[in-house]
Order: sequence, then C-alpha cells, then structure tokens
Amino acid sequence: MPAADRPRGATVIRDERGQLAQISLAQLKLPPKHLLAVTVLFGCIAIAFFLDPGDKLETTGPDEPASVADARETDPGQPAEVASASDAQMQAEVSSQPQTHWHKQTVRRGDNLSLIFKRAGFGSALVHQVVNEARDGKSLGRIHPGQVIAFRADMSGTLQEIRYEKSALETIIYSRGENGFESGIETRVPAPREARATGEITSSLFLAGQEAGLSHKLIMDMANIFGGVIDFVQDPRKGDTIQLLYQELYLDGKKFKDGDIIAASFTNQGNTYNAYRYVDSQGDVGYYNEDGVSMRKAFLLAPVDFTRISSNFNLRRLHPIYKTTRPHRGTDYAAPRGTPVYAAGDGRVIKAGYTKANGNYVFIAHGEQYVTRYLHLHKRRVKKGQRVSQSQVIGTVGSTGAATGPHLHYEFLMNGVHRNPRTIHKKLPKAKALAAAEMPRFRQAISGPSLQLATLRSNGQLAMGIPNDDGSDTH
Repeated sequence: MPAADRPRGATVIRDERGQLAQISLAQLKLPPKHLLAVTVLFGCIAIAFFLDPGDKLETTGPDEPASVADARETDPGQPAEVASASDAQMQAEVSSQPQTHWHKQTVRRGDNLSLIFKRAGFGSALVHQVVNEARDGKSLGRIHPGQVIAFRADMSGTLQEIRYEKSALETIIYSRGENGFESGIETRVPAPREARATGEITSSLFLAGQEAGLSHKLIMDMANIFGGVIDFVQDPRKGDTIQLLYQELYLDGKKFKDGDIIAASFTNQGNTYNAYRYVDSQGDVGYYNEDGVSMRKAFLLAPVDFTRISSNFNLRRLHPIYKTTRPHRGTDYAAPRGTPVYAAGDGRVIKAGYTKANGNYVFIAHGEQYVTRYLHLHKRRVKKGQRVSQSQVIGTVGSTGAATGPHLHYEFLMNGVHRNPRTIHKKLPKAKALAAAEMPRFRQAISGPSLQLATLRSNGQLAMGIPNDDGSDTH
C-alpha cells in the first residue's frame, strides 16, 4: 500500500516470522510533542521484547478457546482449523468415558423391582432385561425390606451398572456388556478376633452367660457342645463355673457377629468338662475332650433349648388332669409355648400325628434298639418317614392333648421298654474317638487353648477365693 494511502495511527502487526514489522516514525505525521510520546512508547515495547524474547503478543480473540492458542504457540505453522479439530476430538474422548452417578434405593415393605427401578428413574423394560439377561438376575427378584440397590447411569442417562447388597458379606453386581447385562459376586470375609469370657452360675446358665457378656447364640452353642454330658435344665448348681474362648468377627473395624467357640470348660458340681474345636486331617470339624473323645453323644440329655423340669421320672405320679395314679414314663420340660424341640439323636420319624391324650406327637426310631417320643407339641415340623439329625427342630412346645400347661413330655424306650432318660445315657455306646494317628496333631492344636482355659479357671478361682488343688487358699 502506498505511503500516502496508509491510514493514520500506530498499528502493531506480525510478519510471516512472527516478528514486529518495522514502522518508520517519519511516516507518522504528528506534532513534535506527540511524536516524542510515541517514541518513548516504542522504546518500552522494544526493551520488553529484548528482556523476554519468549513472550510474544497474543492475537487470540476474546472468544477463542485457550487450547487453540496453545496449539498455535506449540506449532506456529499449524493451521487454526487443525488445532480446533484436535481439541474437539480430545473433548469427545473425555465425554465418552463412563461417568459415575450412583443413586441408592432402600427396599421398602411392599416394594417390587418395577417400583424400585421407577424411583431410580428407569423404566420397567430394564427390569425384564436385567433379570433375564444376567446369570444371577433371578436373585434380584428375591429382595427384602432394608436391602440396598444402587444404580449407576452415564451422562446420557443410560443404565450401566447395578449393585445389589444382598447381605453385609455379599454384593451382586450387574454390568452392561456387549451382549447385554452380566453379573458377578463380590464377597467379604470378616476378620476374626479372639475373645474370652468366664462366669459363675448363681441361678441359671443363661443368666450367668449374659452376665459374662455372652450372646444368646454363644450360650446355646455351648449348651449344644456339652448337651451329651450335661442336662442344662437340671444339672447346673449354684457355684458352677464356665470359661469360654471364642471368635468375634469384625467388618470395617466394627463387630459383625460372634464366630465359633474355640474351647470351652464347664465345672458342674465339682466335675470339670473341657471341649476343644478341632478340624481333623480330613477337614471334618468337631468338639473333643482332652483325650480326643467326641463331645457328641448318641443322644442329648435335654431335647429343648432352655427349660426347667417340672416333673422328674416317677412311675407313681398322680396325673394332674385325670387325678389318678398313672405311670409317668418320661420327663416333663415346662417351657413357653413355641420353644423349639430338638431330635435327641439321629433317626427316622416312625409316627407323627394327634391323639386326645398325646396331642400333637412325634416318635423317632434311632436304629433298631431305641425310640424317643415327644408329646403335647404345639406344632409338628416333621412328617412320618422323614430322616432327622440330632438337634434338628422337630416341633415346638405346646399344651395340646391332656396337658395343663405348655410343656414337652419326653420318653425314651430301649428295646420297647421305657427307661429313665436321665440315667439310660450311662448304658449307651461310648462316643467316637479320634484315631491314634490323629492324636499328635490334635494335641498340638489344642495346646494353646488348653493353657488359656487353665488360666481362665485359675483367675476365676482367685476372684472367688476357691482353694487350689493342694488345699492352699488362692487369696
């Protein structure tokens, strides 16, 4: 452009190399005072360029993305259109990545999957899709109040994943895959911690256990372990003691539940019984005394979980209803209606029904010699011909038939003859014992728990002032 036609004013432009173009001050027709000011201004600009040659004046427009300007500065020869396309591709890749937007729904009473999906913002068609496509889809249909189902959708609102917290230890994950929804299971294993407790019986085993901080489950587990050698309804006496080593299971630093009993000791009327949990070389679990003899006997001494005996074995008992002297060939266990009744031993149900005298009853044969009978049941839980195992619930305590109140009438027959359930156990076959080859492994396994039980007993005797075996006082 001819000098005469160039617009008046000072304009900063770039040449092809990005350098400032040379502008002749002589070409600027300004008064001397203004010309001096312009000269000073240009001088400052020149000094700035010389001090930091890496800094350049930007020509980025006010609405142009910063990434485009950065691309130009990195590669000045790259066209603006290419830089913009590259930036758009990067933004597209970021937006295509799955986004986490979880929505938790707690199952309410009366809920079904359609209602839960609807509250989470998804249609009923997805319910059918997840349940039928996923391998464990049917599990999602067996929901219970209080359980949590979480949904995750992407930015477009498409369902990507479902987490069904079936329990504190098991979560089922349903994920969208190429061929529909797939499922997997996450399981958690609680961390065990060893705990111990000791107590003295003042009125009942259960109160002693509760005072020692034991849960109902642990008390009943202990009663089941010793159920073949102690009748916890009638045998315990004031002053009897219990010692227990057991596991507590923790999740996230908080107690989740009680675990297995490791070892237990019960001192009843001066006789001490010990039991140790042992996993043998075949992987079978059982409780054994210190000599390797199984604590599991052929029959339980008391076939109820907690009761008190209201009538002992007495062949000349006055019947409370008929007011006549009738043989009472068994033992009555008074207990609240609905108390579980256990099978005293493994066997087969040979009779189960109702009569006016017996009420609801169950008879169980244990091999060829022994039969146990359970009368006045509120409900029967087994049928004739059914196989049962020891401690299996076969019914509940009631007052059906000729009964004045809720109780279990229990009979024990040997070769067809009624026998006293509380004394016949002494004549029954001995319990199974570990093989001689297993004993070294067993003794090594119980050495630690045995020492801990002895320490607990010693500490308990010290607290109660009971003399040691040598006659000296522990005080």
